[in-house]
Amino acid sequence: MPDLARPDNWIPAAAQVFERVQTMFEKGLLAGKRILITGGGSGLGAAMARRFAELGAELVICGRRPDMLEATATAIREAFGGRVEAIPCDIRDGAAVEAMTKTIWQDAPLDILVNNAAATFIAQTEHLSFRAADAILGPTLHGAMYCTLAAGKRWIEAGHKGVVLSILSTSTITGRAFTVPSAMAKSAVLAMTKSLAVEWGPKGIRLVAIAPGAFPTAGATGQLRPEGRDSNWAARNPMGRTGEHRELADLASFLISDAGSYINGEMVVQDGGAHLRSSGAEDLLAWSEAQWEAQRTARSKGRT
Repeated sequence: MPDLARPDNWIPAAAQVFERVQTMFEKGLLAGKRILITGGGSGLGAAMARRFAELGAELVICGRRPDMLEATATAIREAFGGRVEAIPCDIRDGAAVEAMTKTIWQDAPLDILVNNAAATFIAQTEHLSFRAADAILGPTLHGAMYCTLAAGKRWIEAGHKGVVLSILSTSTITGRAFTVPSAMAKSAVLAMTKSLAVEWGPKGIRLVAIAPGAFPTAGATGQLRPEGRDSNWAARNPMGRTGEHRELADLASFLISDAGSYINGEMVVQDGGAHLRSSGAEDLLAWSEAQWEAQRTARSKGRT
């Protein structure tokens, strides 16, 4: 590595950095890696799955909707080849997670777990039922913990190195009104990431996280941006736009790859700087009770 204190080395050094960036996402970046993505049938999970496959990984995707999982797996196989396995699993159920993990390991161990599955919706917190709160905490917190423990104990028993990537939220930094169970769950998974980075790091297991900003998906947009919410929110992002799925998939690919092997216990924020301006919920403070009642009615009918 050239001495960057010497000005005459700046241009050659910049060239080396550029060359490394150019090759960072070469086709074989994730070759030989076996990756489980929870919630891999749609949204950001499917976007990451496509990118990982493009970079040479072998995939397992899980979720609660078998038809969607298989459709995504088929599309990825047709686009990139390679092996993509779809396993229906309700990660809210620890026994189901253990059974899925046992099935996966019968073929070969995982190298990487991506905790992507989550649930959320906007609501006045005082109106949440226990069932509604559990519907968010179940996949977002318990599911991430169950999957992490199921993979981690097997890695430790076998002396196998592993990586856990969790998709979190900037609510872990700012808090977020009207999505309190989600903010609680994501913050807890961040605590797990930092804690296990220390406990499992000596065993060759890394834990990392991404806090995405607005990366619109059909599911999340319906739950978090129903009719009546501020329609100009993307323009108020410091970058003036929302994120592209490929951008998040590229960051995830780097973090789980050997190129990111010295990053442990960290959460990378990818939101265009939005959390520096707002928690993302301030517009809801001005909602009327009539608007909230309409939102509750729509959710109870399954429209949002």
